[in-house]
Amino acid sequence: MTWTATAACLALSACSVLETDKIDYKSAGKGVSLEVPPDLTQLAAANRYQMPGGNVTASGYESAQRAQAASPNTTAAMAVGDVRMERLGGERWLVIDRPADKLWQPVRDFWQENGFLLAVDEPRIGIMETDWAENRAKLPQDIIRSTIGKVFDQLYSTGERDKFRTRMESSNGKTEVFITHRGMVEEYTSQTKDSTQWQPRPADHELEAEFLRRLMVKLGVSEEQSKAVVAAGGVQPAARVAEQNGTPVVQVDDDFDRAWRRVGLALDRTGFTVEDRDRSQGIYFVRYLPPDPNRKEAGFFGRLFGSTPKAAEALKYQVRVTSTGGQSVVRVLKGDGTPESSDNARRIAQLLADDLK
Repeated sequence: MTWTATAACLALSACSVLETDKIDYKSAGKGVSLEVPPDLTQLAAANRYQMPGGNVTASGYESAQRAQAASPNTTAAMAVGDVRMERLGGERWLVIDRPADKLWQPVRDFWQENGFLLAVDEPRIGIMETDWAENRAKLPQDIIRSTIGKVFDQLYSTGERDKFRTRMESSNGKTEVFITHRGMVEEYTSQTKDSTQWQPRPADHELEAEFLRRLMVKLGVSEEQSKAVVAAGGVQPAARVAEQNGTPVVQVDDDFDRAWRRVGLALDRTGFTVEDRDRSQGIYFVRYLPPDPNRKEAGFFGRLFGSTPKAAEALKYQVRVTSTGGQSVVRVLKGDGTPESSDNARRIAQLLADDLK
């Protein structure tokens, strides 16, 4: 673990990961699972992944900036050709004037060109997810690595892994594309530093924005135009946990359309398996594996050569979004849609609120 720890420390002093030459992913190996909680690769087929309604438009970058400044809760759209980036607060996504079936292969190629293997590739439900990969550009470029490191590349590790989920939602020949990030970091589990364990780290929204930008370039937008679009700022509407009739809820200062998108992104980032969704009812059908202090999670190599906890351990819930005017409430319900007041429901509500803030 000496090489890993040293490389991880040195990587902290490296330049920003978002510089073009500071992103160089290499897959950690097909099928490797570092999830906490696990149960994220068995996605069932669904038939309700359509998103009705029109899309917001804007005349260009400057007008979008003016609209954003006038009302931070307004969705700003910045279009280049048939691709545009929309932004609400800190959230970004693409709206592309092409059907999803015409985008699937280019997006698949995009992730592979960026050094990833795909762990989930399900066009029927609009979900594509990479396996865990390491950003090798974070490794120190010293004389030792430039010689022996070229031969024994795996001696060096950043101690971090990333994976990305792409979700596509179609309506009227257009496709909305969302990219979310999940990260893991290798940490010591004892004072003697003789063993390590992979632990979740916060989602990196700037990495999400960078890969959305790169996808724009893949789809025909120039580097200069894509960078100008991503540079737009915004204010995130507030979210907080509250109690209603003895059950936990998340209150969001957004109307339904915006809250629906933000909750979907939060579920993707926090690692829930979304088995189905019904936008007309405002429901996400999810699986959740509650933390168990008595269950030992395997490390990276343990998961590589061992097995993951069974999917049967996961519990099924509904996450329902309801709105009145510009305010929305997110409820965690049991799988059958009845109220849920357990510790798991409170934990899920807090996870969502933390990401929505």
